[in-house]
Amino acid sequence: MIAIGGAVGTGLFLGSGLAINIAGPAVVIAYAVAAFAALALAFALAEMVAVHPEAGGFGAVAQRYLGGLAGFVSRWIYFAAQVVNVGSEVIAAGLYMQFWYPQLPLWIPVVAFSVIMLAVNLAAVRFFGEFEYWFAMIKVVTIVVFIGLGIFYIVFGLPGSEPAGVGALTEHGGFLPNGIGAVWLALTVVTFSYLGTEAVSMTAAESRNPARDVPRAARTMVLRLGLFYVLGMLVVVSILPWNQVSTAEEVTESPFVRLFDLAGVPAAAGVMNFVVLTAALSAMNTNLYLTARMTHSLAADGYAPRWFARIGRNGVPQRALLLSAAGLVLAAVLAVVAEDTAFPLLIGLALFGALVVWVLIFASHVVFRRSRARAGLDPAPVRLRGAPATTVLAGGFFVAVLLSTPFTEQFSTAWKAGVPFLAVLCVAYYLVQRRRAREVG
Repeated sequence: MIAIGGAVGTGLFLGSGLAINIAGPAVVIAYAVAAFAALALAFALAEMVAVHPEAGGFGAVAQRYLGGLAGFVSRWIYFAAQVVNVGSEVIAAGLYMQFWYPQLPLWIPVVAFSVIMLAVNLAAVRFFGEFEYWFAMIKVVTIVVFIGLGIFYIVFGLPGSEPAGVGALTEHGGFLPNGIGAVWLALTVVTFSYLGTEAVSMTAAESRNPARDVPRAARTMVLRLGLFYVLGMLVVVSILPWNQVSTAEEVTESPFVRLFDLAGVPAAAGVMNFVVLTAALSAMNTNLYLTARMTHSLAADGYAPRWFARIGRNGVPQRALLLSAAGLVLAAVLAVVAEDTAFPLLIGLALFGALVVWVLIFASHVVFRRSRARAGLDPAPVRLRGAPATTVLAGGFFVAVLLSTPFTEQFSTAWKAGVPFLAVLCVAYYLVQRRRAREVG
């Protein structure tokens, strides 16, 4: 549920319209393909983390099998990506509050939600887990109800409405109105919807039985995400003409709201505004958890000040969490000065960082398998089937998606922000190593 909470954010409820407008009804194919790649990622991670249930998750594994540079880069670039996401989610939550209170200054809900989510994360991890479980449950129930209503409307109709059928799949320019190339370009947006899959590895060090719990969580989480996304998008493009699906930021124009309106749900826009508000807060809550653990892992390995490695009495890395709140500070500043133009660059960095991390995870898995085979060790409790072939294919898929981002308007900033930042991280690593060498000498 923690991983689902991080993955299912406002992108599914509002951003899915963007992918539909790029690919048309064939967006269903894009979601299915990305689901298989994300499933491979989840199994590769579960296999490695079940053997090495360490703080830092995939970053610690990359350090072990790919070396210090990979461990340093993967953790810091992921930290930056998630800090950006934390800021964007709390800004989104503030905008959703303005749906009910249009005159409310944006900075007020941004600061209020920041304080509340920090308090939740500063509490014992058990309290955080319980809180996030129910937040994620709201999203899951909404998606299930949405899919159920949609299928019923397609097959049987709703009170006062004839069955919708599936004519919208082909009646507006065909199933592939913009060609197969548009489906590939839509994958940049669709892949972004699966970000958060890696979150399951970050919980291993705080799980009672990681060898059992992490593989189970990874497998069921990705399967559920795939079903939610694929079935959810199939319902949308079967009922609504793909070229009329809104991509605006207005919550009342979400495909989900449109269906609830058709179903005659009272105050559909208000209901969905509450759901997307909880979606934003849930994703924000999970991302704060992840960045705090990543910061602690970096400090423990000497790649961040040791001060951040301290653990509080309740088992929470409180100092690392305060550093991770940088995204909340950034969001509060932007809420005051209203510099909306900064967000495309920040979101581009988030996507670039996440894809780089995913590629490094697959590279780690290749070396992990090879090293265990050479040492004659027993197989992990869970294994990615078909590896190393499936590992290489899935890793190559995400490399190709990363190379495609400059060709989409929404994520063209990914390379502009990501490549310079990656270069800075590489330089920073060698500076840190030189300082550590002098201290040892």
